Amino acid sequence: MRTQSTLNLLVINDDQLYAERLVHLLGSYYDSVNLGFLDDKEELLKLLRQPWDVLVFGKAYDMNFTDVVGLVQEQSIDLPMICLMSEEMAATARNDEGLPAIVSGTMVKALKVEQEMAIVMAICLQHDNLRSRRELKTLRHVLSEAEQRANVLIKNSKSAVAYIDQGIHIFANDPYLQLFGFKSLNDAIGVPIVDLISGGDNVKSVKQFLSRFDKGNRKDVEFEFESKRTDGSTFAAKLQLASASLEGEPVTQVIIQQNTANSAEVAKRLAEAERKDSLTGIDNRRGFEEQMAIVHQQARQGALTAGLLYIQLDNVGKIRSSLGLQGIDATVKQVAYALNELVTDGHVSRFSDTAFTVIVENKTMTELQALAEKIGSRISEMFIEVDKRTTSTTVSIGIVKIEKNTAEPNILLERAMDAINQIMIETSNHGGTYHLYDPSEHANSDDHALAESLVDAITNNRFELTFQPIYDINNDRSDFFEVYLRLPLADADNTVLTPDQFMAVAKTHHLLEKIDRWVLINACKKINDVRKTHPEAKLLVQLTSASLVDKKLPSVASQLIKAVGGTAGVLTVQFNEKDISDHLTVAKTQFSALTQVSCQLGINNFGSSAKSVEIANFVQPDMVRLARSYVQGIDSEDNLNTVKSLIVRTKEVSVDVLMPYIEDAATMSVAWSVGARYLQGYYLEAPSSTIKISN
Repeated sequence: MRTQSTLNLLVINDDQLYAERLVHLLGSYYDSVNLGFLDDKEELLKLLRQPWDVLVFGKAYDMNFTDVVGLVQEQSIDLPMICLMSEEMAATARNDEGLPAIVSGTMVKALKVEQEMAIVMAICLQHDNLRSRRELKTLRHVLSEAEQRANVLIKNSKSAVAYIDQGIHIFANDPYLQLFGFKSLNDAIGVPIVDLISGGDNVKSVKQFLSRFDKGNRKDVEFEFESKRTDGSTFAAKLQLASASLEGEPVTQVIIQQNTANSAEVAKRLAEAERKDSLTGIDNRRGFEEQMAIVHQQARQGALTAGLLYIQLDNVGKIRSSLGLQGIDATVKQVAYALNELVTDGHVSRFSDTAFTVIVENKTMTELQALAEKIGSRISEMFIEVDKRTTSTTVSIGIVKIEKNTAEPNILLERAMDAINQIMIETSNHGGTYHLYDPSEHANSDDHALAESLVDAITNNRFELTFQPIYDINNDRSDFFEVYLRLPLADADNTVLTPDQFMAVAKTHHLLEKIDRWVLINACKKINDVRKTHPEAKLLVQLTSASLVDKKLPSVASQLIKAVGGTAGVLTVQFNEKDISDHLTVAKTQFSALTQVSCQLGINNFGSSAKSVEIANFVQPDMVRLARSYVQGIDSEDNLNTVKSLIVRTKEVSVDVLMPYIEDAATMSVAWSVGARYLQGYYLEAPSSTIKISN
């Protein structure tokens, strides 16, 4: 029989003769079989440093199968695993027909020890699948590099280029956004391309043109039509289509060419639009960046000092829920007018949808803080009229000094945003104040010491997990648990840090992904033990932006789900709404991949942006967890109606809602009436180091 080169086989068992028997049987299919044999955890940790093709688990001295899966995942190794069945595992390892409960390209759980033919076949097939994955990984790398080069060319192209998926925009370069009048990429994402077509006949023709292309017709890839900008004006254009890929997924590339007769007029419009924000009339982000570059260069030369104020509107989600986009627009305009009045000797810009920047020169630190105090006070006192209704807002302000030895502009901007994040942490997402970014506070030895503690906690399992039950109204159960991470410090005060106290340092030292992986693995180990007596128990785990963009996450989640029972819903991972908004296209792809491996998805801090429901509709999570601001003050009629409205709109896009932070009887009595499926809070039950299920 023709052989298939070399197999590196790792066997965990207490019977070495049995392992040698497997090697003998496999000799018919391979030129050589390299055997690794062990039966304890310490030896496994050493051997995992070597390359292996298949792992066969039988019986070990100090490990069970779940422990082995966890150890392999901790090392981020793609290693197929086959579990051999002992009598005590029989109840969970076989289905009603006596067949393995789990059979996939990465795991078989479990085969009977005496079924040598089935075991040998499983090893060969798992190895073959592994080689295919390795080849696919290489091909994907080649494709990714090609796609990256293409995307760089598109982003720097002067042509108007976009990507669409099923007729919906998922990416567009700057010339495309400017051509149609979009303020940012987020405004274009999710917009159907037919919305940019003028006239019913044109729309019908373009739909037919796109349909023929999607069905494989490549004879006609160009189409002339009348195009429509977001302000309603039109221009003659030619549309060209091509097949492309974005983040490994097939998409359609669209190129829009203007009629040359309108080129002078369009050029004039684009030149005017480059610096100005159409809603407020002040400079936009491009205008800010140009001014920032000038001031930064002069500061570096010692010609001046300056200050940057990053001003972010608070309670945007509530304004959006109660007054819609009209309320957001009215608030943004009034704040812009107020900033123009207050800052007479500086440069004011609208940086993004609900954020502004102010650059002022030659101000002392005390003067910058006084200006921030003045801006915050003025805006908090404003009454904003919106169609016979009145609203108000506050702002959070991050302050950064620009001096001779200052960092690059993008770093300064990140520091200003970090100051905003610090405000949110200190005020529990309320905002309404200012924070000065002091570089010395972020470059001292404490950060380095904390980073060392984080590495030690990952390596030696020194983190702690607590679990808080979530009550499911639909099923009248509390066997759904949210996982919380804690870091105990070895100091005299027995200090325990929460993620908001160490995640910034973890991000700086590139530890977020490792921490996420630790939480996933160890939480799954805990739930695996609980599910032996309560098979319906399941987890909700918060992950960071590092995992949101990690292409390995679906594979990790898949193996962990299989290891703890393989049922859909046993694991739900949630991401912060802001992280999803910042990586929207990546998030959609990641959510889709996780859904395919039976992992459920959630959005945390939901309702904190103006487009929360639209974001949920785009990425399609299973559930969302409301931001704290919606629960506080819910006893007032206005706040209660705002929460009910948000939940109704969220349920309309088929997403369940979790209402957290139920801390007292008054909130609990209201919580039943808002329409949320899940309830959670200290009033129901506090987090615990053990998973407790009430019978």
